[in-house]
Amino acid sequence: MLELLVNDLSFHSQFSDIATLRKSLGRLMQMKQTAWRFDVELYSHRNMVMVCVMPDMPIWKAVQHLSESQRRSLMSWLTKQGPFWDEEKFHSSDDYLEYSDKIVTDTAVGEAAYCCLRGRERHLVSLTPSAWDLSPVEVKWYRSDNDFETISIPNYRRPDALESSLKHTSGIVSWDALMQAAPIHCPHLKFATNGFEELRKHPFNQRVAEDLLRRLEILERFQVSFDARGRRTAEGHQIYTKYFTGNSAWFSDSSDSEKNAFRTKLTFPHPEHGQEMLFCPWHGKVNYRPPLRIHFSWPIQAAIPCYVVYVGPKLTRR
Repeated sequence: MLELLVNDLSFHSQFSDIATLRKSLGRLMQMKQTAWRFDVELYSHRNMVMVCVMPDMPIWKAVQHLSESQRRSLMSWLTKQGPFWDEEKFHSSDDYLEYSDKIVTDTAVGEAAYCCLRGRERHLVSLTPSAWDLSPVEVKWYRSDNDFETISIPNYRRPDALESSLKHTSGIVSWDALMQAAPIHCPHLKFATNGFEELRKHPFNQRVAEDLLRRLEILERFQVSFDARGRRTAEGHQIYTKYFTGNSAWFSDSSDSEKNAFRTKLTFPHPEHGQEMLFCPWHGKVNYRPPLRIHFSWPIQAAIPCYVVYVGPKLTRR
């Protein structure tokens, strides 16, 4: 499942005249429309409007020189509609990511690199002209001072190149494709062999499949958010607070009444130990029709695998 991030570093006060800026922003909006036609999200950063495109002129001020339709479309996207990658950020401020001897942690470049490293396809979209008129972008992720891994990220600068690439990018087009993609995107989770069987009985919906995969990816991130001593990292605490608490949490425990009434349905064969059973009332939620659930073992700990035992319609419907 491909996602695109607007490269905030390709906005670096490089424009000297409004005409060139207008053309460049026009190409960016064309690429947004191209991505939309292929059902691919183009993410920006929530603070993108504060980035300068001309000397001492941030985007919010520069757009006053655009046509009314261009201004409305661009500002609506960057301030209201989103989506915004920093609201679903995968890398931590503690990760050391570098491009051409410059730190790119907490930028779209760093985020795309870290996600590609972890099996989630996030590519870049950059303004032209800029210092980022190249592809791929080679980013180093450092495990330690002298131990690093290099990640190559595709970087699109023209609508025609993006469209050509998207035509050859296969997304999740069936439940079987989701079932095959899940262990690739989430290598630290353990999936039950028949965990997707009930899901396959329902008509396929690509948006639902993408939402299910996003939740599985959050479980993957949570599973690896422990330090060498088995303690939850700062990122792990952030994930728990954001996705496992509150009224709109993506993940929650079943209520006591549900546990009592549906205990048999919430108990599953152990994926690795056939004679054992796992009681898995904790679940991820995708509230479409019918509402879907991802049931998994709990608690999630450093030394114990997280078993995903069921993906399908809600089991506790009365």
